[in-house]
Amino acid sequence: MLTFDFHSPVEEISLPLYAEKQVRVFMKRDDLIHPYISGNKWRKLKYTLNQAKQEQRTLLVTFGGAWSNHLLATACAGAKFGFQTYAFVRGERIDNPVLKLCQIFGMQLEFVDRQRYKNKEDLFHERFGNDQHAYFIDEGGYGKQALIGCSEIIDELADHYDHIFCACGTGTTAAGLLEGIHQRGLQTTLHAVPVLKGGEFLREEINKLTKRADDNLQLHSTYHAGGYAKTTPALIQFINEFTQQTGILLEPTYTGKLLFAVHDLLKKNEIPAHTKILILHTGGLTGLLGMLDKF
Repeated sequence: MLTFDFHSPVEEISLPLYAEKQVRVFMKRDDLIHPYISGNKWRKLKYTLNQAKQEQRTLLVTFGGAWSNHLLATACAGAKFGFQTYAFVRGERIDNPVLKLCQIFGMQLEFVDRQRYKNKEDLFHERFGNDQHAYFIDEGGYGKQALIGCSEIIDELADHYDHIFCACGTGTTAAGLLEGIHQRGLQTTLHAVPVLKGGEFLREEINKLTKRADDNLQLHSTYHAGGYAKTTPALIQFINEFTQQTGILLEPTYTGKLLFAVHDLLKKNEIPAHTKILILHTGGLTGLLGMLDKF
């Protein structure tokens, strides 16, 4: 079992909107777990890396875009726990701070065109099919082992919350939260906010990992701001205002859209008064480096 472990704190956020709507809002600060293996990235990698260790694999092979928090987390975790790391990067060759950090941690990068990238298992088998030391990790850390890690978030909560909100990219974090809610017999409603356009398909992805997708799950699929890693002036303004009011840094790809959704739903009175809300901050703040020109 890997020895690195950390339970992130929960803090209450006080804003005029919350007082007006008579709700209490808390944030689970998974962004504080680690500077680079932060948030749900560590949750997803924890048991995956343990499985790789048990199978005596020494090379982690994974996938992601040029600004992927998952790639950086895997590179850092590989260095920390004694793995070599290799990543297939979607799109044309590019140099940026996130990929440079991946390389500093020892990760080898291979850029592949977007069409070839769609067939991740084929890429893995072409390059590493005969390598018994190589271990496949899907994009974003998606998988059953990741589900277990994300379900532990619920185990760490000392209080009960009526509503829990999380951003949704692959559906793994939401699936894990649903599993944790079910295991503890809670009546909590989970709200998942897809960050990519057409995010309704994520209900099916969540169902592949856990059959709880129809239990206590609400999917809010209209807060994508035009698509994955897309922004709007209203979203950027919101992030600036929230960060300046709370001292909690957000980024536009995941947590910014998540908080924007929470505030909009409150303004529309779609969340009842006198309820307790928990928002999961999933980290990934290095994604800001590629979007600073938006601010």
